[in-house]
Amino acid sequence: MQPIDKSKELTATVKLVNNKLQFAGHVEGNEPVSIDYTPPLGDNLGYTSLELLLLSLSSCLGSAVLTFLRKMNKTIQGCEIQVHGLRKQEHPTGLHEISVNISINSPDVTESDMLKVIRLSEDTYCPVWSMLKGNVEMKTQFSIRQG
Repeated sequence: MQPIDKSKELTATVKLVNNKLQFAGHVEGNEPVSIDYTPPLGDNLGYTSLELLLLSLSSCLGSAVLTFLRKMNKTIQGCEIQVHGLRKQEHPTGLHEISVNISINSPDVTESDMLKVIRLSEDTYCPVWSMLKGNVEMKTQFSIRQG
């Protein structure tokens, strides 16, 4: 049997683990994650689905930005991405706005570099961003610490 090319095909499984809404989520080869909902429907024993979406966006955008900066031979000493989502008040209560704040620690990354790699990431290389744009208002900002 040929191994699955994860760049072409992805499979994830969730399995109910209690009598409320807690699931164990699993992707082959990785540790399971706990997914739950807030009380009273759930027990708040894991990430919510929207929290996982925000984590996916953060890591996707961060991976693209860091890959481009490293291809530009920039020195990266640290990176933190904070994402804040605002939910709709009516059902479905998905996100209507997401704000992304990227903090880079680097002695040689410039504002121009960041504008370029963020634009490339958002426009072309981050599939999670691509799926969200047009459905959610997206705001991006960044800071560079050179120390």
